[in-house]
This record gives sequence, structure tokens and C-alpha cells, in this order.
Amino acid sequence: MKRIFSGSEFEKKIGYCRAVVAGGFVHVAGSCCATDPDTGEDTLDVAKQCRGILNIIEKALGEAGANLSDVVRVNYYLPDRTEFEACFPVLSAAFGDNPPAATMIECGLIDPKFRIEIEVTALAP
Repeated sequence: MKRIFSGSEFEKKIGYCRAVVAGGFVHVAGSCCATDPDTGEDTLDVAKQCRGILNIIEKALGEAGANLSDVVRVNYYLPDRTEFEACFPVLSAAFGDNPPAATMIECGLIDPKFRIEIEVTALAP
């Protein structure tokens, strides 16, 4: 088993790591990002947060030797399900040729600034 840490302050505070490689899979923890990946500024735009989260997930997968095309399962968590449609183009661009099984759940997130949280499971190399 291999544990992958991102250096997030919450990993130590809460007691988790960004990803775990075990049993032939890479399990990436639910990830949030309230930062616009283009500007580095805070944003409440759900599509921009979605892109930022996918960047975080891609980095964790890369450290495990995998990438987005290896993702077999994805879970999306949103506090407002009506915002999910704005993410469709971002997700289609990321997973279009290799779509994973997916679930979207409407729920409260840890901070109102987060408009989406994403977790994935990918095949390990």
C-alpha cells in the first residue's frame, strides 16, 4: 500500500491523505478547491472550482502513476444540484473518451465557499 500526501493542512488536522494506492486501485479522497485555476483567485464559480479540483486529482493520480483515463468511478458532491450542469463541459473534456461510472449527490459541504467536491477511484498501473 502507498499513501500519497498533498501537503494540505487538513490532512494532518483531520487524519487523511490525498490518495491511497491499494488493491489494484488508486483511491483519491474527496477534493475541493475554491481557487480559479487560471487566476489563482478565490471563486464561487462551480465550473472553475471543478477544473481546479480535476487538477488536484490529476496530480495525485500522476504521483500514483495513473491519469484521468484510468478513472473507473467518480462521485460528485454539490450543495446545489442545479449547479451541476455548469460542470458538464469541464467533465466531458476531462473524461469524454474514457467515461467512468458516476454518481452526483446533493449535500452540505464543509465550507459554503466550496460549490463542488469530487472523489475518484482509478485503476493502479
